[in-house]
Amino acid sequence: MLWMISTAAGLGQGGPDLAALVEAVSATRMHATVRELADDRYAGRRVGSPGGRAAASWLAERLGDLGAQVQVLEFDVAGVRELYATPVLEWSGAGQTRHLEHRRDFVEHLASAELPHPRTALLTKVPKTDSGTGSETGSETGLRGRWVLADATTWGRACELAEAQSAAGVLTVRGTDADGWMPKMIAGPPARAVPIIAVRPEVHRHLGEALDNGLVQMTGSMPLRQITTRGRNVYARFPRTETGSHRGGDGSVGGNAGLRVVLSAHYDGVGDDPDRRLPAAADNASGVAAVLEAARVLAAAPPGAPELTVAFLDAEEAGAWGSVHHAAALPPDTLVINLDGAAQLHEAAAVEAGGPAHALLATLDRAARLTGVPLKAGAMASDNRRYAAAGLASIGVGMGMPGYQTPAETPDRVQPDTLLAAARLLVATVMLLTT
Repeated sequence: MLWMISTAAGLGQGGPDLAALVEAVSATRMHATVRELADDRYAGRRVGSPGGRAAASWLAERLGDLGAQVQVLEFDVAGVRELYATPVLEWSGAGQTRHLEHRRDFVEHLASAELPHPRTALLTKVPKTDSGTGSETGSETGLRGRWVLADATTWGRACELAEAQSAAGVLTVRGTDADGWMPKMIAGPPARAVPIIAVRPEVHRHLGEALDNGLVQMTGSMPLRQITTRGRNVYARFPRTETGSHRGGDGSVGGNAGLRVVLSAHYDGVGDDPDRRLPAAADNASGVAAVLEAARVLAAAPPGAPELTVAFLDAEEAGAWGSVHHAAALPPDTLVINLDGAAQLHEAAAVEAGGPAHALLATLDRAARLTGVPLKAGAMASDNRRYAAAGLASIGVGMGMPGYQTPAETPDRVQPDTLLAAARLLVATVMLLTT
């Protein structure tokens, strides 16, 4: 194990300045930020969308209000999945027609070809493989014009057969979360040449049973396309004027006593569906709120604190491209702490370290003990990995995302105590880096 569970200790052990700064963190202010970013006018904050651009502007204004030197830099993002209409899926068998609900019963498969209009055809199963020859049984055109039902282990072969035989499309299976939602994603593998729709396990089972008892007719559409758009990173530098010159506003930081500290969080979401809101409150309005509040508190820190850069990153949901662009601009001795999710702390916050982060990790551990935030080693597949891949000392921290990438990801599920824990941990870690 890289990490251990932290135990609470008195803030006074960190000195009066640290105690005062940590106590200045406001849960009310952070929850207001979460509610703002989850508002209807930001439409889920997908990269390149009007709502995403509006969120970047709002964050830039808030950072400017704190006295930071703010810069917004744009970059290209390719391969973003855009669902431009609500998909349709229904099936008929034994004299009954069943209309399925998008994101409850079925969802877009990220490798799907675009199918803008409903296509109706009979359903069939993936042909079995002859155990003696290894070839597919049945006619070489047995799938032509039909929807093909495949399970999670055969969908790749089903796609190859469907493409070769001009099938109508492929149905495969995908699970739901604990609330019965099928989460949305906007980055994935290259598109296949046939439409692919994923249904929840119960629907998949019912379709298989219906096929065993007679004919099944499917009608489905998948108005999903891949677009190239522009992302916007928001950088804010909080200079320490008492220490002389500093670097420019490209997201890099000059440093007190050589320290260069970046607090980062992605502000983008997966975007609303055409007919349904996905507020993205936990992922990652909560992380943004905690970083913004930590920046507010640290901006008032006494002389000697490290110079700080805040990076609010775009296009994490599309492949973490915002951090790719930011990491390339940073000096090699930069220390990065990335927060992705600060909504529901269960037993402990998940921590993943990468690059030459041993000293930073030790400081985070000390800060966690002083603030009473339990930590444990855990995978954090977020922007922290892009910084680490660039050779920087990088730590990713996560404190839960209830309703992850579904309509249930609402501000009321973001816990104020978790926001407090996250912001206090960030403040304490940055302050302790000077000692």
